[in-house]
Amino acid sequence: MNNKTWFITGTSTGLGRLMTEHLLARGDNVIATLRKPGALDDLLVRYSGQLHVLLLDVTDTAAIRSVVQQAFDLAGRIDVLVSNAGYGLFGAAEEVSDAQIERQIATNLTGSIQLIRAVLPHLRQQGGGRIVQVSSEGGQIAWPNFSLYHATKWGIEGFIESVAQEVAPFGIDFLITEPGPTATNFASGLDVAQPMACYENTPAGEVRRGLADGSIGINGDAVKTVGAIIAAADTEKPPFRLALGSKAYHSIREALNGRLQVLEATRAVTLKTDKDA
Repeated sequence: MNNKTWFITGTSTGLGRLMTEHLLARGDNVIATLRKPGALDDLLVRYSGQLHVLLLDVTDTAAIRSVVQQAFDLAGRIDVLVSNAGYGLFGAAEEVSDAQIERQIATNLTGSIQLIRAVLPHLRQQGGGRIVQVSSEGGQIAWPNFSLYHATKWGIEGFIESVAQEVAPFGIDFLITEPGPTATNFASGLDVAQPMACYENTPAGEVRRGLADGSIGINGDAVKTVGAIIAAADTEKPPFRLALGSKAYHSIREALNGRLQVLEATRAVTLKTDKDA
């Protein structure tokens, strides 16, 4: 297999860091972005000929375009873009602040959209490429206290559903990965809203307590998850969506079946709203 060149955002910790390590170890080239310098210095020493590190805050659209241009200037060709940068905002919709909402959307949704938009002209010019969007089971289901996080993940999946159809003729394809609860630093990196007492004895309060006491189990293995993402991205025709972990599989399956049942239950009303022939 020929060595590939990958462009990965959000590589300082978690899945992004593990993916970078795995790809470098097998001989691939990686252009890794992060917000603060230093997190990948150890890898730069070990893989000085394979790894380039660029600073990027994905909430800065002008910086995205500049760094993407710099990446293609460095590599000449990029085979796989991994849009991984993101975090979770935790709190009931009434609890989160305007500033928290704006930052969550700017990072997870607008940042991912603008990253994809910035890379598309380069992929067209080189004759194709692959874009991996790290989403979540939360792009198909919803938990209390994660409404804004879900809004960004459902949003980016809808965006990609459309864009994938637009750019398929240019040899550009997508892989949306949807990990379930996975042993990374996601929970410790949550932006947590100030709780309101009125939500204590509601589903939002139950989830808050479950996260605090660990009763919301995390069964996903980060190394296995990264391995599965890379393996899928390596295939000639990857699945458009890839759920990762048993919890993701069961929760997404239940949610999809539930939506289908509602659709079928309202079929008679739905079909009556067409114009008369």
